[in-house]
Amino acid sequence: MKAKKISIVIPVFNEERTISQIIKAVERARVFGLKKEIIVVDDCSTDKTSIILSRFGKKEIRVLSHSQNKGKGAALRTGLKVATGDIVIIQDADLEYDPVDYLRLVKPILANQAAVVYGSRFAGRDPHRVLYFWHYLGNKLLTIFSNVLTNLNLTDMETGYKVFTRGVIDKILPRLTSSRFGIEPEITARVAKLKVPIYEVGISYHGRTYREGKKINWKDGLLAFWYILKYNCFCKK
Repeated sequence: MKAKKISIVIPVFNEERTISQIIKAVERARVFGLKKEIIVVDDCSTDKTSIILSRFGKKEIRVLSHSQNKGKGAALRTGLKVATGDIVIIQDADLEYDPVDYLRLVKPILANQAAVVYGSRFAGRDPHRVLYFWHYLGNKLLTIFSNVLTNLNLTDMETGYKVFTRGVIDKILPRLTSSRFGIEPEITARVAKLKVPIYEVGISYHGRTYREGKKINWKDGLLAFWYILKYNCFCKK
């Protein structure tokens, strides 16, 4: 596809230790010469995140803020509503996902092969930090359950790296309703119903511990099974 601009949407909540680094990494990342639109949505952080964000100029990033904490899904929807890029990528505010991978994530879209690209933590040979077995097993089970209902063969439904064409965003955004971590299975369910070409590429992954700021927990994992069922079986196309 012919594209001129890529929008990078970054939902943020209490990431004072990483927000500055991730924004700088996004600014440095190569994207085949596309103009970057960086949109950061501060989901009512209670640490110094908002102070750090205020130091960046308006020309560098666009900062949106929630007056109360609403969750990752709500922050993503806020950012996606103002994104104007021909291609849109979701970027977590921690340092688990490396913007160096943008080139491989965007390439299938620019080559007219894909309308959606998932960055898989479980595919490829790139470096992966060794962490929690139960998280790994949970991710695998959620992906399998999602695949059963969507008839896709993804290896990593819960990945934080998802990339879309403008056309896909315009179709799924009005239907997105999840406010918290249910946004991942909801996006996958909505995209699957579009019957558009979906690609998956291997990415590096530098997972963090709870001491380092990881937020998702076992309760979110259990809820994800319900969200997969809900958005695949009980929601209109």
